[in-house]
Amino acid sequence: MTLQTHAAPLPSARPQAANVTIPWGFPEFFIISQTALPALLFLPGTQAFRLPIRTAAFAISLAAFVWWLAESTVQVRTSKAQSWVAAVMSLLAIMLFHPLTPSLGGGIAQIAVYFAVMAPLFWAPVFVRTPEHLARILWILLICSGCNAVVGVLQVYDPRFLPAEFSRVISGNDVAMGSVTFIGRNGERLMRPPGLFDTPGAVAGPAMSAALLGLIFAVSGIAAWKRLLAFTFAIAGLSAIYLSQVRISLVMTLLMMGIYTLTSFRQGRLGRASQFGMLAGAIVVGGFLIALALGGPVIRDRVMTLLGADPISVYQGARGVQLNITFSQMLYEHPLGAGVGRWGMAAAYFGNFTQLSTPLWAEIQFTGWMIDGGVLMIALYCGALVVTAFTQWKVAMLEGFPRLATCAAAVLSANLGTAVLIFSFTPFVTQIGIQYWFLAGALHGVAVSHGTEGA
Repeated sequence: MTLQTHAAPLPSARPQAANVTIPWGFPEFFIISQTALPALLFLPGTQAFRLPIRTAAFAISLAAFVWWLAESTVQVRTSKAQSWVAAVMSLLAIMLFHPLTPSLGGGIAQIAVYFAVMAPLFWAPVFVRTPEHLARILWILLICSGCNAVVGVLQVYDPRFLPAEFSRVISGNDVAMGSVTFIGRNGERLMRPPGLFDTPGAVAGPAMSAALLGLIFAVSGIAAWKRLLAFTFAIAGLSAIYLSQVRISLVMTLLMMGIYTLTSFRQGRLGRASQFGMLAGAIVVGGFLIALALGGPVIRDRVMTLLGADPISVYQGARGVQLNITFSQMLYEHPLGAGVGRWGMAAAYFGNFTQLSTPLWAEIQFTGWMIDGGVLMIALYCGALVVTAFTQWKVAMLEGFPRLATCAAAVLSANLGTAVLIFSFTPFVTQIGIQYWFLAGALHGVAVSHGTEGA
């Protein structure tokens, strides 16, 4: 596959003509690969190849960075976030020599994961230069995420849609299997849907994108059949989130929808904001009814736990303990980090632990950052996220570039949802993080091509 470098000519302030066609290239195939590669684990007999399959999704990002560094002839102005990313990587390189880093291989693997996630910020601007191109990429992302969500709903409707084999972390572990199943409306034991993956509940991530992007395209000026398809994907996304019982995904989806509505209002698009808000309310209710019909009362009970107490108490009962440990116990024991490569999949596959340097557990991103680089890592990565969000907001508020502003509103909403996940998940060592930095880089490329400040 040839990397596409000759994007369409840089657009002027005026919208491009409708007949201008931007050729498909590397960005489109990259987005598809992020769904297609994990979906290979859906096939029988692929668990033996789980490591190379899972690694491939990250390796593609690293390979694109190497190509950009060595071969790209397209020059794009450096974004503000890139300096923060460079600082994060420099700190990780220093932490490789921390006395508690368990092994060189495990440390390098963890650093590679970090950089594979962030690398699209550097190479994506080279490939994506127009709002039309970015809109097409978002549409492809919707289709991939929407198909994932539809499969997730079907897996609860008919277990024959489940993968032939589950991740070995789950398979053969009765305790783990019990935590990812629930009793359906007819008394049968149902699996929390994995979607196009091999881990129960994993559909919740792409389902968030399906719900948000589906609604955005449903209120856009595109063909009626595309709007109907987008709306179908949106309601499938909400239904899959309810069925996965990942409550934080539901909360973040509502947050993303609220951000997009607010951004549209601030852009002066009152009609679109109102229509989007009404459709959001419809799919929140409709998705719940579909999930209730398939999953039974346990779905309702799970959702109601979000309303059983104030938000702080609900969070404290879920991931709040990890946050407390991070900023109390770990802050005093390892303020400068506890060595790189002591947690996550890199540690599981490549770690070589000793009595002095044992494996650690991180359920939220703050804990992982504290282990890998201490308070300085937390400050640097949070700084990168804040700078990215602020610049994306500025692009969304631009006047005179309506198509760019519309794309920026979509990217801002999606990325803020991912960023807030740091309080309950570890998104920035997963493919969710790759999507975040890819969209940030793509929007930067489009913004710079318009002569404005990118992300």
